[in-house]
Amino acid sequence: MPSFQTRLKITGLKPGNPPEAVMDNAVESLRSRHHVESHQLELAGGVPQLNLRFLVEPTEYSSENSAARESAAVMRDAVERVALTGTLSVLRRSRGRWAPV
Repeated sequence: MPSFQTRLKITGLKPGNPPEAVMDNAVESLRSRHHVESHQLELAGGVPQLNLRFLVEPTEYSSENSAARESAAVMRDAVERVALTGTLSVLRRSRGRWAPV
């Protein structure tokens, strides 16, 4: 199965939301569409960033990429209910490397 990764920068938390709601919303929304392999929060240049790896059902290469981009957008929308976001990246695992979709 094709493996993808999203990287979403978090620039702030909306009032009244606990920090753990950010990852919970991200994982829940992505899990509703695909199998989530892993998820973590790390600092990238001093800015919190969500990293989620997930599998897309195999079909045709460009369709898989489209499904991954759509799912990343849905995930971002879910996160934006509780946090302010920055850059969103979608990457595909190919020959042992992550390449932008």
